[in-house]
Amino acid sequence: MLDSNLAALYGVPTMRFNEAIKRNETRFPADFCFRLTEQEVANLISQFAISSLRPAEHGGRRKAPRVFTEHGAIMAATVLNSERAIQMSLYVVRAFVEMKKSQDASAKVTLRLEALERSVAALDADTRKQFDQVYEAILGLMTPAKKQ
Repeated sequence: MLDSNLAALYGVPTMRFNEAIKRNETRFPADFCFRLTEQEVANLISQFAISSLRPAEHGGRRKAPRVFTEHGAIMAATVLNSERAIQMSLYVVRAFVEMKKSQDASAKVTLRLEALERSVAALDADTRKQFDQVYEAILGLMTPAKKQ
């Protein structure tokens, strides 16, 4: 996410957001946060017509935007003192905990299905075909539905 997007999400001006990040640079290694290259900024401007990124224009940025990975976004919430940043930090942590629980549950179901599949490997061809259909249907239900 761009620094301006995170600043808006956390309810602080982008300038103040970047000041907090600069004061805490050791908390943001390259795999948490990095600056866009000149070419990447040019691509953003041409793709989305984001004129505020043009340094020569009124109100433009003097430095390339910072980009934050998911870990950087969480760390950013910890260095900000706005009420919104604190709420978002708690929300993100809880979301990751729920996601981990969901992954664990899915992994357990997958292991049990694999064990079941191995146990019916000796069944006759018709029964095996029926089991394969049931197995594929269950795997299909486990795969998240694509948004249309």
